[in-house]
Amino acid sequence: MVVGVCQISLSLPGVTSLKAKRSIVRKVLDRTANRFNVSVAEVGQQDAHRQATLGFAVVSGDRRHANSMLDSIATFVEASADAVVLDRSTELVSMGDLGDWTD
Repeated sequence: MVVGVCQISLSLPGVTSLKAKRSIVRKVLDRTANRFNVSVAEVGQQDAHRQATLGFAVVSGDRRHANSMLDSIATFVEASADAVVLDRSTELVSMGDLGDWTD
C-alpha cells in the first residue's frame, strides 16, 4: 500500500477578507475532492487573507498510480483562475504488507 500526500501553497491575489478567502478555498477543495475522490483539507495559514495551504491525500496499491494522481490534482489546482500556486511538495510513503489476515 502507498500513501501519497501533496501540500500546495496558494496566493489569493485581490482577496480582502477571510470570508472571500474561504469561499475560494472551499470551491477548490470541493471540486478537487469530487473530481478525484481524495481526502482534502486546508492545512495552514487559515488566518491569512491572501494565502492558503491545502493538503491532499491518496491511497493506492501502486506507487506510480499514487504519484500520477497527485500530479493530476496539482495540475487541476493550478488551473484554478482564483488562485496562484506558490509552492508544491509531494511525498509517497510505502506501507509494509500486513500479511494475510483471516478470521
